[in-house]
Amino acid sequence: METGRSSESPEVPKKGKSKTPRKPKDSILKQKSPAEFFADNKNIAGFDNPGKCLYTTVRELVENALDSAESISELPVVEITIEEIGRSKFNSMIGLADHERRDEALYDDFETAKAREKRLAKEARVLEIQAKNAALGKKVKDPAATKAAKGREASYYRVTCKDNGRGMPHDDIPNMFGRVLSGTKYGLKQTRGKFGLGAKMALIWSKMSTGLPIEITSSMNSQNYTSFCRLDIDIHKNVPHIHIHEKRENKERWHGAEIQIVIEGNWTTYRSKILHYMRQMAVITPYAQFLFQFVSDSPEKNVTIRFTRRTDIMPSVPLETKYHPSAVDILLIKRLITETSKQTLLQFLQHEFVNIGKSHAERLIGEMGPDFSPKMSVKSLTPQQIVRIHQLFRQAKFDDPSGDILSPAGEYNLRLGIIKELHPDMVATFSGSAQVFEGHPFIVEAGVSVGGKDVKQGLNVFRFANRIPLLFEQGADVVTRTAMKRINWNSYKINQTQDKIGVFVSIVSTKIPFKGTGKEYIGDDISEIASAVKTAIQQCCNQLKSKIVKRIHAREQQERKRNLSKYIPSATAAIYDLLKQTTIVHASKKRRFRDDNADLLKQVSVNSLTKDTFREKLAQHVEKVDYEMGLEYATQTGVNEEPREDIYIESLDEDKKNLIDLQSPIFVFRLYH
Repeated sequence: METGRSSESPEVPKKGKSKTPRKPKDSILKQKSPAEFFADNKNIAGFDNPGKCLYTTVRELVENALDSAESISELPVVEITIEEIGRSKFNSMIGLADHERRDEALYDDFETAKAREKRLAKEARVLEIQAKNAALGKKVKDPAATKAAKGREASYYRVTCKDNGRGMPHDDIPNMFGRVLSGTKYGLKQTRGKFGLGAKMALIWSKMSTGLPIEITSSMNSQNYTSFCRLDIDIHKNVPHIHIHEKRENKERWHGAEIQIVIEGNWTTYRSKILHYMRQMAVITPYAQFLFQFVSDSPEKNVTIRFTRRTDIMPSVPLETKYHPSAVDILLIKRLITETSKQTLLQFLQHEFVNIGKSHAERLIGEMGPDFSPKMSVKSLTPQQIVRIHQLFRQAKFDDPSGDILSPAGEYNLRLGIIKELHPDMVATFSGSAQVFEGHPFIVEAGVSVGGKDVKQGLNVFRFANRIPLLFEQGADVVTRTAMKRINWNSYKINQTQDKIGVFVSIVSTKIPFKGTGKEYIGDDISEIASAVKTAIQQCCNQLKSKIVKRIHAREQQERKRNLSKYIPSATAAIYDLLKQTTIVHASKKRRFRDDNADLLKQVSVNSLTKDTFREKLAQHVEKVDYEMGLEYATQTGVNEEPREDIYIESLDEDKKNLIDLQSPIFVFRLYH
């Protein structure tokens, strides 16, 4: 047998099962465009899932609209509409005919007869257990929602945002929407945006989920026409693909922008987040007017909310600034050298950085070493010399940058926003002075409210960064941790678990130190910011403590009045009986009383002073004491505690010709005429 095997020809290996390693192909160097990178990593920009994509799209459009209006000092009017689009309507929009299922078993949501029987049996057992518990008087839990099928039906929405802002130059519109990392927000200044992507990321998501283009209508103040542009983006080349770009007649002389985009989303799961965002945006921007609408084919799902303007006082426009020496790195210094128009090193230091005057620049150059001179060409600096400049910047002492370039919401606006949206029983606000971290100025503003409408018991934390709400990853945020762990609420007469407490903290800076890929929270590791947040909240609590103590004192006075009033009948009877007995003694001459006492007894004996008279006199005395205490309390807490505020008078619209609202931080007076 063995001999026979040796005479056989070698077995030929089967094709595809050879263990011989293949020769690797030569690797080809590839690169991605910025648009392609963000399309592959859309979660970085907040586009994690369809629901979050819908929320982020709304947020980006609203914030762009506010920036546009504020840039021309126009009181913002923003209209945001989310229209639900059914599958049939969406298919007709893209020119696709409806298709009925032929093979049900092919789909993820298909349920076999056995699986259906098993599910129904399980539901029957649950209902039986609930019936038994109900019969025994036990608490019955709500039936759990039916587990969603593995497959999901895509939901589509048309998001439209219209504003009364600056508008956009006709020729710039394609690049402003169709080219990633190109825009007007890349200078060093306070901005609302997190990545500078704006509506571009929404367009990328639209391209990925629906394939439909974005539509932009825009007009500037000086234009007698409107620009209309329909475009999408070439993700691989990072360039706009223009469908229509034309000028149209502007009969209404409107200025601003209207953006319309169709995306896949999920309104059901992110409804509360979107509405919370709009409500918090109304808190931090009470000078803006928002109209939010959700439109569906089912009327019961429709939502319309108008957030009215409460004040016409707008924050100042944030100013672009130069870099502080302690905030730059080597790459940034090289970039500034490339872009500068200055010739010498002395001029470069003076004009490209803040807080470096001529004499200071000369001292810095002298400290750099013999290889440096004030008149040397800045373009001739070697990499080693640039590193030396960077080292000196990190070690030298510089004046802190000014906070004048920042644009906080303002204590007045923050207070009005809280009162307008939450209607609290008490509110206190505080605005801190500008401070610095890593060469960047920042300002912390805070508000603390007690009580209110639609406020849960315990701590309710509202966070804002550069005047935009932060709704996600709250637990790791510096504001949440400070409010939860570093404030002793009991020392301010506030019950952390029982009272309805609203904690509002707004941080503005040229650089917000966000953490995480989504930039949804501010880290707790920067001591300057953590300390400023704690101080701001404590200042608000001190104000509230004064009000609470006075309110407790007033409540005690009212309780004292009730107690005194409760004992008036008994005290009256006792006093009158004593006087009656004394009158008898006085009449029997066993003991004689003189002057006022005798007159009093005489009035009792002839019934000119009765029990009712004494009751009335005691009641008057209690009222007098209560009035005097109340007057003293009002004097202490009135004008001194709550300064007078100007009344904001809203302009009359066409549909409001017969009424006008007079609004103050305390009341709204509606006048009909």
